[in-house]
Amino acid sequence: MRKPSIHVASLLDGEEMYRSELGSIHRLTADNFPVLKGLSIKRLRLAPGAIREPHWHVNATELTYCTAGQALVSVLDAGSEFSSFTVSAGEMFHIESGALHHVENIGDSDAEFIVAFRHERPEDFGFSAALGAMSDAVLGNTYDLPSESFANIRRSTTAKMIVAREGGPDVPPTAHFGDPHHFAVEAMAPPVASAAGSARTARVQYWPALHDISMYSLRVSEDGMREPHWHPVTAEMGYVHRGAARMTIMNPDGALDTYIVRAGEVYFVPRAYPHHIEVIDAPELHILIFFDQPTPADIGYRASASAYSREVLAATFGIALDALPELPFTPADPLLVTRRNPLDPVAD
Repeated sequence: MRKPSIHVASLLDGEEMYRSELGSIHRLTADNFPVLKGLSIKRLRLAPGAIREPHWHVNATELTYCTAGQALVSVLDAGSEFSSFTVSAGEMFHIESGALHHVENIGDSDAEFIVAFRHERPEDFGFSAALGAMSDAVLGNTYDLPSESFANIRRSTTAKMIVAREGGPDVPPTAHFGDPHHFAVEAMAPPVASAAGSARTARVQYWPALHDISMYSLRVSEDGMREPHWHPVTAEMGYVHRGAARMTIMNPDGALDTYIVRAGEVYFVPRAYPHHIEVIDAPELHILIFFDQPTPADIGYRASASAYSREVLAATFGIALDALPELPFTPADPLLVTRRNPLDPVAD
């Protein structure tokens, strides 16, 4: 029997917002994953020719990672600023709260996206539902047409969510140019890289569009480990793309929560809670880690030990000075470390 944890949930077992031959949408919010605060997550799958209808989010910015396929994304920002661009697997896009946008599968296979929101209960409007809220006369006046022009349009205040395209996609030539909403995170040289793994970082330092959210594409080798650490002002929400990991989170009351996360699952660590990640049963672990800050910061155990004298550490740990291990001086945390000792027994 798998040990339950309040900090982990399956995204595929989350709320199913939509499913048809055109695709599916699953989500985890604070309603079905109560530990979430300031962040939530969706999985969007689009069949070839399917479109996530134009829509906008009321209370949250969006940060999306494409895990498979190829899509066209269009964005209409305030001030009638319009842009469109293509995204492929390993690339990302960012949408401001309130901006109208659509996602369209322009490839020959399914497209899949992991979508993070900067709110634990995001809300949105679909363009079809918003149009359905207005009378034929109001729409006629808006578009300078007779009111009967809208008689055949489906009228409902419930969004369609995913719709089918007739014919081939209309991809503007400019969609292949650079765009500030778009970021090819997997194409960057990883700022952190070692034999233990790597981290590619979609944060404001490299992507100026980000202002309240960011993401690390973290890969950990089977002999590597994310050192124990905490984020002083940043919550962490991770989606396991490949592999499996054991995590331990410490709560302020001293209680420990140790659990296994596997592909398709999501974990959440509240801000400033100490935690660690290590690989189990896989040659490599790949996690998409979303943060509720544009530049996530952390404090690791290695640098923490280097900040104090041996006398302070011996007194803190309650041992004699000569019994204190020779802890290595570490001026900057390595983020990833090599696991030189046997893996602790795994209980799942």
